[in-house]
Amino acid sequence: MAPVCPPRGVYAPVVAFFHEDESLDIEALKVHVARLAKGGVAGLVIQGSNGEAPHLLHSERQQVISAARSILKEQGRDDAAIIAGCGAPSTRETIQLCLEAKEAGADYALVLSPSYWPQAMGQPVIKKFFTDVANASPIPILIYNFPGVTSGIDINSDTIVELAVASPDKIVGCKLTCGNLGKLHRVAHDKRIHTPFATFAGKSDFFLHGLVGGSNGVIAAAANLVPKVHVRLLELYDAGKLAEAQELQTYLSEADWVLVGLGVAGLKAAIDRYYSYGGGRSRRPLGFVQAGAFEGERDIILKRIVDIENAL
Repeated sequence: MAPVCPPRGVYAPVVAFFHEDESLDIEALKVHVARLAKGGVAGLVIQGSNGEAPHLLHSERQQVISAARSILKEQGRDDAAIIAGCGAPSTRETIQLCLEAKEAGADYALVLSPSYWPQAMGQPVIKKFFTDVANASPIPILIYNFPGVTSGIDINSDTIVELAVASPDKIVGCKLTCGNLGKLHRVAHDKRIHTPFATFAGKSDFFLHGLVGGSNGVIAAAANLVPKVHVRLLELYDAGKLAEAQELQTYLSEADWVLVGLGVAGLKAAIDRYYSYGGGRSRRPLGFVQAGAFEGERDIILKRIVDIENAL
């Protein structure tokens, strides 16, 4: 049985791999999950933003979660948590996704705020949405705050804390991809929260900064490329080796910036370039990233962080 909230550590928001006809490439997924498991991640986020959740059918979502759970078991990583992205425009569909995620083997649900009608999504509406989902979900949920994919909707710290207090053991954490470290610090240290609650930094770019602020670890796209580097940074911070952690954070931040510029398909193309599986293909309308995208300075920056990864 999974802990009440996700354990502290590094979580990789697993990318979705596709064949040329845009069908799921489950074999590439299996290779990828096995590498992440061996890399020491605390868990996986399936169908996050980098997992192209909006492009997948409900049945495909379950297929990916089930495959990931099977590979973790094969790798002797029954301890690794699976957090499934379950956001949808309606409360009803979000609850359905939570039910299906549980059936497929997920331990927690990661839920975006609804955003199709952003002007109607004030903080009271958002609070009711998360409360209704949490009460109906068979697995605990984490609030996913990512204004970049929710029409600019930004859930404030008061709303997050009030939801955590009102739904103990049901709303058990948050992922803050908004990059607001003040918000992260406030939530992580709010004395009104008396039950386990995991506040996660949402990008490699501010991993170390988040740890200083009280983050429970990180859920970071770049962990798909270099999971061991992320685990090592956490170890350095915990050991009080701040200068070494800062140096590693610098390399991570530079690599993360390159990957942001390449987009979701570019992250997969990087995995293919440096680890020879997957390919840089997303479902349309997202594009295909060619090998030429890695020429020059981009290749230097990414190869440096991959070399560090391979030496660990």
